[in-house]
Amino acid sequence: MTAIPQPHPKLGALIDALGDVPVVTEAATVRKRSRDFFWYSPILNAQLHGKSADVLVSPRTEAEVMRVAAACARFGVPITPRGAATGNYGQAVPLHGGVLLDLSGLTEVEWVRGGVVRCGPGLVMSELDAMLAPQGLEQRLHPSTKRRATVGGFVAGGSGGIGSITYGGLREPGNIRAARIVTVEPEPHAIELRGDAAQKVNRAYGTTGIITALEMPLAPAWPWVEMIVAFDTFAGAMAFGHAAALADGIVKKLIAPIAWPLPSFFAEVRPFCPEGRAVLIVMVAEASVESFKALLGGDGDITLERPASDAPGQTPLYEYTWNHTTLQMLKADRGVTYLQCLFPHDRVLESVGEMCAMFPEELLGHCEFIRFGGRVTASALPVIRFSTPERLDAIMALHEAHGVMIANPHVMTLEDGSRHKRADADQIGFKREVDPMGLLNPGKMRSFVPAPRA
Repeated sequence: MTAIPQPHPKLGALIDALGDVPVVTEAATVRKRSRDFFWYSPILNAQLHGKSADVLVSPRTEAEVMRVAAACARFGVPITPRGAATGNYGQAVPLHGGVLLDLSGLTEVEWVRGGVVRCGPGLVMSELDAMLAPQGLEQRLHPSTKRRATVGGFVAGGSGGIGSITYGGLREPGNIRAARIVTVEPEPHAIELRGDAAQKVNRAYGTTGIITALEMPLAPAWPWVEMIVAFDTFAGAMAFGHAAALADGIVKKLIAPIAWPLPSFFAEVRPFCPEGRAVLIVMVAEASVESFKALLGGDGDITLERPASDAPGQTPLYEYTWNHTTLQMLKADRGVTYLQCLFPHDRVLESVGEMCAMFPEELLGHCEFIRFGGRVTASALPVIRFSTPERLDAIMALHEAHGVMIANPHVMTLEDGSRHKRADADQIGFKREVDPMGLLNPGKMRSFVPAPRA
């Protein structure tokens, strides 16, 4: 029988120290808010079952964040920051109880100027774009969970998404301009990280400081048109998608080839996904639609074309791409999972075809074209028919043996989930400065050894 975890012995004292900062102790609510989408992975689903914080704390200002950080440091209580918890690797799941720090109350837009926004980490990304639209601006990148995800959650847990075909991932120089973070010490202080230094909080799962503000460069808000284009084969969708990705004069935000039978699970747009055919989901600027169609010629059939919108009442097509592709199939078949791949740019079509041919009964092809290090390539979230953990490991190993980088989505630590299989040295060193006791999301940065307590 599994032992029921006991709340931290200093929890009562910590709550008293928080004063009027909103706190929730009701167990069912705290358990529910302690989850993210780790259940995409059968491996993580087993490992993280039942993991929960002891208390949910929702600061509304940076000063209240500091009050929580100070109390946690004084009493030695773990603290796990979270946004909307739309991640997939257990980033927002506390492994050792303690405080679940809900940052969704920090939503202030401090300013927008010179094509840059400075805002709180809790601002929902679709709401930010709605605020920016009257100025003709929008965020450069967003995940497929844009209508729920927060700006801070994307920076702390994400890597790229819709927009990466033009701007690359969050790690590309210039895609995060600055981050303000609070340290976890008995007397916390705020640190402003600018330029490359801001990368210390990117995809660090909240282990390297509590984000209280972000400066993000923006992009022109084109009127976007979203389309479904049907092809007889996945290889055909890949080939045209690659050609469109390389066409620099066509302004685009998304190019996602998806193999049959995945489109059969796209409920709302199923009538536009012809039986047995692969589809390409695209977002193209209205000014580039004519050029896009000219490039397409007779290679594929446009089955749906409409203005893109985040408004209620219509599911945007980007919610059938990136991690949402897997979700659409999981709604009907919980026997599948996924991988995260990056293909070599100099043989991307050949490499994708090779992997599909190697696992014809287990792998359902799904890619997004992106820019990576200045080159156009494809990342992929192929859907995998799961059998055993050992077979899943073998599939990943075979990808890597054939030159395909894997960022393992079935692990919960920074190191093991990285395609480099290590944490960034700057992030580890910085954590020693800002979280010397190792209280921030403990267990997620395997390489970190906390300083001994006095």
